Amino acid sequence: MPAQILRRHGPATSFLAGVASLLVVELVVAGAMLLPAEETVAGTARPAAVAPQEPAAQEKPAPAVEAKPAPAAATEEKPAEEPAEKPKTQPPPPAAPPQGQRPNTIRLPDGGTATLVRKEIVGPNAVLPVPENLGEATWWGAGLGADGGASVFAGHVNWQGRIGPFAELWQAQVNEEVVVKDEAGKEWKYRVSQLVTVHKDELPAKADELFSQGGAHRIVLVTCGGRWLGGSTGYAENRIVIADPA
Repeated sequence: MPAQILRRHGPATSFLAGVASLLVVELVVAGAMLLPAEETVAGTARPAAVAPQEPAAQEKPAPAVEAKPAPAAATEEKPAEEPAEKPKTQPPPPAAPPQGQRPNTIRLPDGGTATLVRKEIVGPNAVLPVPENLGEATWWGAGLGADGGASVFAGHVNWQGRIGPFAELWQAQVNEEVVVKDEAGKEWKYRVSQLVTVHKDELPAKADELFSQGGAHRIVLVTCGGRWLGGSTGYAENRIVIADPA
């Protein structure tokens, strides 16, 4: 389960961003062009004059000696070994689909709606990304009507100066209704049972309790809010609304 569900709702689309820089160094070598060896004569571009030499006295060549080939070493011929069969690479098996029905849209207590987009936890810090589109929310975890586990829906509180539908989680009340439609159009109704506000520094310790895939089935709605800190943190708090099947 993610240690951080929401890090920031601003221009970034996820809670952590990496920055990579590339340093390119040009090496310029200045100097005179090197000429071939026979042309490197100081003061002229012509080849250096070669002084005439007396022909050497002729000598009788030594008699040729016929070289006999050395006997070939006896070698035992081995049958060529067949190359080992290369292991066949197969694509990894697809991830098992979540239990229950795939959610499609959500309607919050005050009428706010969002399209639910399946996302998976990514990166070494187990971050759950949130879509850029203000009208979309992330879905992670169990499906609707699963035997157990949390269906986690995370959405923007605001985006590029506009208020997001999940902003109304800050005014939600216990026993209010949340309706989620699956891909077939069937409605699944839930009742708000818990309202939780935590500082982002406290969220990692509560992640298993809030977002676990164990226990009874429920939906968990998450957004940001509270005091704006800026930087990589964004808002100081997370608002979490838990609703049980009605």
